[in-house]
Amino acid sequence: MTSSKAAKPFEVSKREVFEAWKRVKANKGASGVDGTSIDKFEGRLSKNLYKLWNRMSSGSYFPAAVRRVEIPKKDGSKRPLGIPTIFDRIAQEVVRARLDETLDPIFHEDSYGYRKGKSAIDAVATSRRRNWNYDWVLDVDIQKFFDTIDHTLLMKAVYQHCKEKWMIIYIERWLNAPVEYEDGRQETNEKGTPQGGVVSPLLANLFLHYAFDKWLVREYPSVKFERYADDIVIHCPSESESEELKESLRQRLLECGLSLHPEKTKVVYCKDSSRKGDYPNISYTFLGYTFRPRAAQNRQSGKQFTSFLPAASQEAQKSFRQKLKAKQLRRWVDCSIDEVAEQLNPMLNGWINYFRHFCPSELNLVNFQINTRIIRWACNKYRWNYKRAISWLAELKCQKPQLFAHWKLLSTPNG
Repeated sequence: MTSSKAAKPFEVSKREVFEAWKRVKANKGASGVDGTSIDKFEGRLSKNLYKLWNRMSSGSYFPAAVRRVEIPKKDGSKRPLGIPTIFDRIAQEVVRARLDETLDPIFHEDSYGYRKGKSAIDAVATSRRRNWNYDWVLDVDIQKFFDTIDHTLLMKAVYQHCKEKWMIIYIERWLNAPVEYEDGRQETNEKGTPQGGVVSPLLANLFLHYAFDKWLVREYPSVKFERYADDIVIHCPSESESEELKESLRQRLLECGLSLHPEKTKVVYCKDSSRKGDYPNISYTFLGYTFRPRAAQNRQSGKQFTSFLPAASQEAQKSFRQKLKAKQLRRWVDCSIDEVAEQLNPMLNGWINYFRHFCPSELNLVNFQINTRIIRWACNKYRWNYKRAISWLAELKCQKPQLFAHWKLLSTPNG
């Protein structure tokens, strides 16, 4: 598709819409309130994209309601997720791509979420390194952040950085789009930006850029932080400053319409061999990694010591085990071992590639459990006893060491 030169009130090109469609398609995702799936949308691609472009460029584009679903969280509660229609996801991607070019250069270097050239692993690595120099961490948890963003304050920031009138209009319409529940009931959306919206992460970053990043740098220049969306840790030189900062941050967020979680926000002592004393909190979890005192060894001298290090959290490991269990691998008796590997490897690759960066030995138990499920599969398929299946797996690993992702990427005592 080529850029249109038609006389339209707003300068939105057909090329932008088409490129946005390709990114939305690559991200997949469920259908919105209209029931239109990616495949169904693609079945009338030219007509659908033209209709969207025509409405966006003429100012007659209005988003549909956002479908609300609830996703179970690790603590047993549920996270509300808002799913826009395919049309609205493409429209949001057009705006996101343009606005990101303007906003990304102004964001703080320690803001890592949803930014090109930055990742969650980069944030974890920075946090690990800073723990060597700072004894204390303020582990920050903002209650229901995405659901409580103040629209007036957010639009104030949008007006400051966005000069295109049509983008401002559509952002306001997305923020005010009603929420539709599973029973068909609709509710007016007076605050927040739905998790699941394409433009939501960028708007959330913009909000916290002013509500948190710039404020912290201005008011507490002696501290360092890492932020991935609303997941935040702050490194402090002393316990007293950590406690003072906690209260100041609580007040600051209240001014911005947000609130700290009173139980999950805590001051943590980064205890290691050189840091003495007993404190109630000596661990925190950041982006799936739990930082706590762990046994370490000096590579040159071989001397054992305690270091404050990250590794895959127990919650993350439990979540992975539950997903593995849900696969019901032992029932795949009609599959060959190569087909089993083909089905499992995408999940294994994603898990291992994320969590093997720090203390990979912590994944040995997960590795063992994957092997155990493969052994049980073999017992069911070939009617072997457990001992025979263990021998078979050992032979298979020698013959095809690249077959399963965890064999390639991890080493375990019983592999």
